[in-house]
Amino acid sequence: MITNRHPGRSRTMLRLAIVAAATALLPITIGGAAAHGPDPMLGGGLFAQNQDLRFRWRTGSVPPSVIRSAIANAATQANTTRASQAATFTFDAGGANPIGYGPGAPCGVNGLACFTRSAPTGFTMWLREQAHVFDWGTLKWCQAYASPPNGCYDAETIALDEFGHVEGLNHHGNYANDSDYLDAVVQTYSRTKPASGWNMHAFGRCDVASLQLQYDMQSWSARYSTCLDLATDLALSASSTAITLGSSATFTATLKVVDYDTYQRLGGNPITGRTVTLQQRTAGTSTWASVGTMSVGSAGGTYVTTLAPRVDADYRAVFGTPSNEGINGDASPSVSVLVFSQCGSVSGSAPGIDTPCI
Repeated sequence: MITNRHPGRSRTMLRLAIVAAATALLPITIGGAAAHGPDPMLGGGLFAQNQDLRFRWRTGSVPPSVIRSAIANAATQANTTRASQAATFTFDAGGANPIGYGPGAPCGVNGLACFTRSAPTGFTMWLREQAHVFDWGTLKWCQAYASPPNGCYDAETIALDEFGHVEGLNHHGNYANDSDYLDAVVQTYSRTKPASGWNMHAFGRCDVASLQLQYDMQSWSARYSTCLDLATDLALSASSTAITLGSSATFTATLKVVDYDTYQRLGGNPITGRTVTLQQRTAGTSTWASVGTMSVGSAGGTYVTTLAPRVDADYRAVFGTPSNEGINGDASPSVSVLVFSQCGSVSGSAPGIDTPCI
């Protein structure tokens, strides 16, 4: 795939188009979407989870030191902000994936930067040279100046955008007013200094959402992007639903992402390291009261509490919708636990099965 850019009408920025498999031009235009969501994906398959893609500078087209640093920084940011098991990028002088700079860039007439991807084999990337003359004006890389002028493009941001494309991300679909522009680096239009977003050096939340959907989470305790809106399922079980007074019952809650096909790799994932509360409702009442926060269990997505109930009661586990990630809360179905004395029921909830008192 190749990415080309040119400025828009009302602000200085770059428009992207995509080329399939580095062969024929296939322009793609994404207008203002009715609502944002995770970035759409390019075709052509994915890399393996956590695949290490090693890149080198293209022989005869080595970027100047400031651009090399910008690209290397972008690779580091792609690795550290992907929040998923997407591929990683590592500089290696003997790497199989060349990144070039200069007039040899095959990015089309108005191309500022471009890439190819052939998952799971590898990729290439190009950046145009400083002061290249386009029909829209002269290219200025911000990194080429001690004091970057307005109207320059941040090479690190542009390279991060390209690394996102290499992972398989297509251009983010924004609201018509671009109010969610900062939700993604991989955009149809890249802004120039000093427009908001001109120097984004981390994947946006909607870039991350797609990477999580396609490549899965780094761990069961990792946070889901707030650009997602995933349903969860919470279940509760008790080690015994009928105990004698003074004995204990262990309650185990299990929290997971609902296994919908649309959730792709995330469906069915255990969710651990969150706050799950155990609640109690005494038999014959309708009010739930908190017993306390459940401890994280040894198995993924489990939460455990051990109690010594004194009366018959219903129990449920509750997971509240968090404000810092894209999963929704849930309450488990209730579990009833009956408590018996050695010679009869404490609360009389189960007549006819008690041991007669002598």
